[in-house]
Amino acid sequence: MSQAGLHKSLVVLDEASFTEIYNIYWKKVYSISMAKLNDSDLAKGIVQEVFKSLWERRDSIDVIQQIEHYLVRSAKLKTLEYLRNKSTRARHHEMIALKQTAAYEDTEGEIISSNLLDNISPLIESLPPKCKEVFKMSRENELSNKEIASMLLISERAVGQHISKAVSFLRLRLEGFSF
Repeated sequence: MSQAGLHKSLVVLDEASFTEIYNIYWKKVYSISMAKLNDSDLAKGIVQEVFKSLWERRDSIDVIQQIEHYLVRSAKLKTLEYLRNKSTRARHHEMIALKQTAAYEDTEGEIISSNLLDNISPLIESLPPKCKEVFKMSRENELSNKEIASMLLISERAVGQHISKAVSFLRLRLEGFSF
């Protein structure tokens, strides 16, 4: 078809024609969206978007030949786009919630740990000198009982007894303590 023939088949969509097309096809567009969304308000919003798009593109659409096809296709595409975006938003919100939960748990853990250290440090300092020294070497320096025994020139059994005494002392003092 020549350019001249192409222009003859295009009909300019005026307000009266638009209103007539709307009245004929809005239920079909609504039904297509409603079938997928099962939400009347959302389906009505899709109808508005489809007809808004039609109005904005009124100069480039062959009203006589393609209007029903255009409206049906637009309704399907806009509905699927809504569903895809909804799914993306849901995943995004889930990720945000997970990050916030993790951040809260990290912060809560840090607070509890800090509070525990604030309360346990004075108790460790109140241990008998040798018991305190062995306990700190074990827990703070992460030395083995054998290494501690070698450094302090005491038996491994004595190291174990000091650590056991310190742990029992701390457990007794921290029992029922709320962090």
